[in-house]
Amino acid sequence: MINIILPVDFGEKSDQLVDEAVKFAKLVNGKINLIHIAPTDIGFAIGDMGYQYFPEVEENEIREELVLLNKINQKVLAHDIDCEHILKQGIAKDIILEYADTKNADFIVMGSHGRSGIYDVFIGSLTKGITKSSKIPVLVLPIHE
Repeated sequence: MINIILPVDFGEKSDQLVDEAVKFAKLVNGKINLIHIAPTDIGFAIGDMGYQYFPEVEENEIREELVLLNKINQKVLAHDIDCEHILKQGIAKDIILEYADTKNADFIVMGSHGRSGIYDVFIGSLTKGITKSSKIPVLVLPIHE
């Protein structure tokens, strides 16, 4: 079975990216490994007393993101595609590449923004970073309005 890493960010184009990744997984008899990277600064705020950390804010945000990730997982499973998911915190590019390595991934599927001709805007800086650093093929799917 082909192992596919699918990073998701819950943006407005995530549903379209998931739909396209499902089509690809069906074509290659693939399994989708969903990954969401939460920022490490979720619970921090700056105020009169400088930076403050609010663990309850971070816990609530992580809980909400896990709910969203579970929904995407269920959506993929409903298409009879094997799927698992994980949420991690840190630097997205590094974690995605490490996860792909640990899963012995065959592909990483990413989306392009399709907004402009400027490379970083068109492809996206994370997709660009993954594409430049990955040792495995990166399938960049056009995600449009």
